[in-house]
Parts: sequence; C-alpha cells; structure tokens
Amino acid sequence: MAHTIQVDVVSAEESIFSGIAEFVALPGEAGELGIYPQHTPLITRIKPGSVRIKVPGQAEELLVFVAGGLLEVQPHNVIVLADSAIRGKDLDEAKATEAKKLAENKLANRDAKIDFAQAQSELATAIAQLAAIEKLRQKR
Repeated sequence: MAHTIQVDVVSAEESIFSGIAEFVALPGEAGELGIYPQHTPLITRIKPGSVRIKVPGQAEELLVFVAGGLLEVQPHNVIVLADSAIRGKDLDEAKATEAKKLAENKLANRDAKIDFAQAQSELATAIAQLAAIEKLRQKR
C-alpha cells in the first residue's frame, strides 16, 4: 500500500468518494493535473470536468464529474471540494443536453437581462458533463 494515496471527493450535498487510489487526474485551472502518491503539496481551483480515480485492483478508472471547486493535495491525501459532483454512472445525457441548450439560448438572447457570467458558467458545466458522458461511453 506504499504506492497509494487517500482520496476524498466531497460536495456540499454528500461524500462522493473516499478511499485509496493509485493516482487521480482532474481539470485544474491551468490544465489537466495528475496526482500520484508523495505529490508536492498544492492548493488550486478546479474547472468543471472529470475526476478520474485509479482504484487499486480495479481495471477501470472511477469517474466523477465535478462542476468546479477546490483541490488540496498533500503527500498522502487528496481532497476535492466540489461545488457539485455527480458519480459517472449517475450522469444524465438528456439533462446535460437540455442544460446546454438553455444556456446557449440565454447567451443568444442579448435583449434579455441575464447574468452573462452565470450563463457562460452553465454552458461550460453542461459541455463538461457531455464530455464526461462521452468518455464513459468510449470506455464501454
């Protein structure tokens, strides 16, 4: 077990994952981050996207979608504090597609009084969810 790291993925609603992993990959602000045991301490914001967790003894990586948040890395611990998180198996393509359409419509309707930053955030989250669903589909 010397080559593993404790990983906790939590959102405001619940703990999504807590256990040991061989590595974790996730979308950081400056690009994709790969975290292995004994990683240098780090705190950074994360973007909407897939958190991939390689659990020892399992062939497939565990996938969790996060809609942004914070990452704290210590040599033996990784903590993902997600704004919201959804287990890969619980992602809903129809909902994500509808959310994308709604956000695109808000952005296209320049006459309406909308929160432009909020609409952009909703669009980015929906697109990231659809990308996560596509990754899962390719693994199967």
